[in-house]
Amino acid sequence: MRVASFVASLRDDLAAVAALGDEQTAAVAARLADAMVRPISAALLELLGEIAAELDAKLPQGRVEVRLLGQDAELVYVEENETTEEPDAEATARITLRLSEQLKARVEQAAARDGVSVNTYVVRALQQRSRASGPLVGHRLSGYGRS
Repeated sequence: MRVASFVASLRDDLAAVAALGDEQTAAVAARLADAMVRPISAALLELLGEIAAELDAKLPQGRVEVRLLGQDAELVYVEENETTEEPDAEATARITLRLSEQLKARVEQAAARDGVSVNTYVVRALQQRSRASGPLVGHRLSGYGRS
């Protein structure tokens, strides 16, 4: 799903309605539309997450994940036998992360490369890092390798 195209459509609709008024009304509507792009995008993604959760509850096996790549989202069915988290993990807690756009893009690309959702990618990274003993700072590999 192209979330950006839905947001652009809403922006165009607002501009069309604002065009019925005077120039000042159109200018205010344009500023309002610009300010609402991110909140509307976030709301649409949250809606997709809720849809996936509702579908999960109705499926006898497997689950539905929302996978993001840039501003595109897709609902993906994942069979029960595919493991993306530790079997004993109870995924009931939620957190909100604030990331730079560059880091977010890198995480999305890495998740897509691994064929998993951003959520799964982040959970795996956190699980791996939380199992590491001691700080990883300063540890380097040296030498030559052959491929």
